[in-house]
Amino acid sequence: MGTKNLVLAHKLIGEIPKDWKYIDFHEIYLKPIRDFGSFSSTKLITFLSEGIPFIKSEMIKEGIIDWENVSYISEDVHKVLNKSYVTSNTILFSKIGSALGKAVVYEGELGECNSNAAVAKILLDDEKADRYFYTYLLNNPIAKRQFIRMVISLLPRINLGDINSLIFPYPPLPEQRKIAKILSTWDKAINTTERLIDNSKQQKKALMQQLLTGKKRLLDDSRRVFEGEWEEVRLGQITEFIKDGTHGTHKRYETGIPMLSAANITKSHKISFKGAPFISGNDYKKIHSKYEISSGDILLTVVGTLGRVAIVSEDRKFTLQRSVAIIRVSNKADNQFLMQLFSSNDFNHLLVRKSNSTAQAGVYLGELARIKILLPPIEEQHKIASVFTNADQEIERLEQQLADLKQEKKALMQQLLTGKRRVKLDDTAAA
Repeated sequence: MGTKNLVLAHKLIGEIPKDWKYIDFHEIYLKPIRDFGSFSSTKLITFLSEGIPFIKSEMIKEGIIDWENVSYISEDVHKVLNKSYVTSNTILFSKIGSALGKAVVYEGELGECNSNAAVAKILLDDEKADRYFYTYLLNNPIAKRQFIRMVISLLPRINLGDINSLIFPYPPLPEQRKIAKILSTWDKAINTTERLIDNSKQQKKALMQQLLTGKKRLLDDSRRVFEGEWEEVRLGQITEFIKDGTHGTHKRYETGIPMLSAANITKSHKISFKGAPFISGNDYKKIHSKYEISSGDILLTVVGTLGRVAIVSEDRKFTLQRSVAIIRVSNKADNQFLMQLFSSNDFNHLLVRKSNSTAQAGVYLGELARIKILLPPIEEQHKIASVFTNADQEIERLEQQLADLKQEKKALMQQLLTGKRRVKLDDTAAA
């Protein structure tokens, strides 16, 4: 890859190479862009479990269609909605809703489809433009900055005229294709990593069903399968104490002691201090006159968002609001084992059943202490916890790899789509 001198092309694009142009998006259409005549007509549709796939705007992600949530319509309805057919090689663009501004190329994987009025259908002239290159641009800040100037509404939406009037860079067609091919390689790596994460999570979920119920037993240090019955105990029997955070109102400060809530306990068993308010040292002393939160304590969300769990990994001063319980485990139990047990679907369903039926569901500490669980011998707990710790570390490694890939792709897109970084064309591509 090399570079060429850049020139100022347009105030909405910035600098692009001398041998590139800028265009109005509609100049490279094969036919006029379309959506569908009426939103109200789709309200009359009866959706089926099979038939013609019907693409809704919320199914459109950046470069991906979420087929898991696809609905179907009958052949007769499909014929009536003849203005909203979706055929292979069409760019689908979400004009409204949760997926506002997202674009993807429909590659014809489910044959001819239909779609609702919130989806714009864009067919480009293959002799002028590469559909994938311009899909990347539609998902790029180059397009989003222009839409921000246009979309000023209580119910944000993008009109066909807004899409038509987009200003885009226009490199030579062979260069468009090469750029799209390079970026698609990154997309494949991202998609592969996402699948690996999903598979790892599913495998862990299946393991939890087996190991946390005793249906599958591990090997002990002498390479023999663990034997013996598990003991049914109440949580209160295997803990030194179960407390919750402060019920009082405390003055907030810009610095001081962090006061965490359920929002600071993440799905991935982490404690986040981001966005936490601060209280004074004096208030902290009043709250923790009889105990302090220590490394190894389990934090469990018990009000509002139920069942998120983490283990305190450092002796850092902080306090909690009442939405989080502190569970200090006795020597009868492994805190890592209990954390995995608390994050299981079965335990979460149990928490929901135990919760009060107020507007903000919550579990009383007495109810929590009375919850019965099956507890294996301590050595078996250690082994089970170790298996899940390894699984969590692998998922965390893959998630970091995914974050790195997305960040690297974002930086590369910004360079390639504006010509700040040029691609080298082989003789075949340049012809």
